[in-house]
Amino acid sequence: VLAEIGVAAARDALARAGRDAKDVDAVLVACSNLQRAYPAIAIEVQDALGIEGFGFDMNVACSSATFGIQTAADFIRAGNARSVLVVSPEICSGHLNWRDRDSHFIFGDVATAVLVEAADFAPAGHWDILGTQLKTRFSNNIRNNFGFLNRTAPESRDSADKLFVQEGRKVFKEVVPMVGDLITDHIARLGIAPADLRRLWLHQANAGMNRLIAQRVLGHEASEDESPTVLDTYANTSSAGSIIAFHLNSEDLKPGDTGIICSFGAGYSAGSVVIRKAA
Repeated sequence: VLAEIGVAAARDALARAGRDAKDVDAVLVACSNLQRAYPAIAIEVQDALGIEGFGFDMNVACSSATFGIQTAADFIRAGNARSVLVVSPEICSGHLNWRDRDSHFIFGDVATAVLVEAADFAPAGHWDILGTQLKTRFSNNIRNNFGFLNRTAPESRDSADKLFVQEGRKVFKEVVPMVGDLITDHIARLGIAPADLRRLWLHQANAGMNRLIAQRVLGHEASEDESPTVLDTYANTSSAGSIIAFHLNSEDLKPGDTGIICSFGAGYSAGSVVIRKAA
């Protein structure tokens, strides 16, 4: 199932870029909830698309897509690939505790795909990656203990921790400043002023978190145009959320416009990708 929705998203991404599978060197499946340990879902996606090269899975919870984008960019910078597909199939409903009234309604299921390519190979109208920055800090406040070492039956009394569990207020209090500081530090390092940011495409976890993070970065409360929200339509789609926000709210930007794709979630993990619309 994970590979099937991933393949569908990948085909859409390839079509939008005018690319064929033979142009792609690698496939990264980056998502929160992997269907199995092995063979890698990425290799199944690679096989279904007919891509040569290599593929592997990676999991950094809700930051998986941005971590995948940096990994893809690093492969390209190192000369190990020219074109990399980063696929994020998120079946969040698979890890929900439907008896937990505080969390079961939060999530949605979806798949996204991003094609990361060398600048001299990318098609016209692409986005340049100006820089990436990642951060992790251990916390138990968002946790899922499911794995092959704990095979408790779902109906067992002690199985609740094998599903999604979070301390929402603690997450809010700790993640907002962490992400705000990450973005502020990142753009400063790149010589970009907050006023130069045309748009923030933030992880779609909580509207209140996004509002405060954007305010910390921009210095004022962001408008819907500056920091669009898609939560009301798609819910929290884990690592795919910021990519959906970008996909649906980027066509109106002009060459030279700069923005940030940013994710944050369990780990804690956070990833920032600063991009600029190419001519």
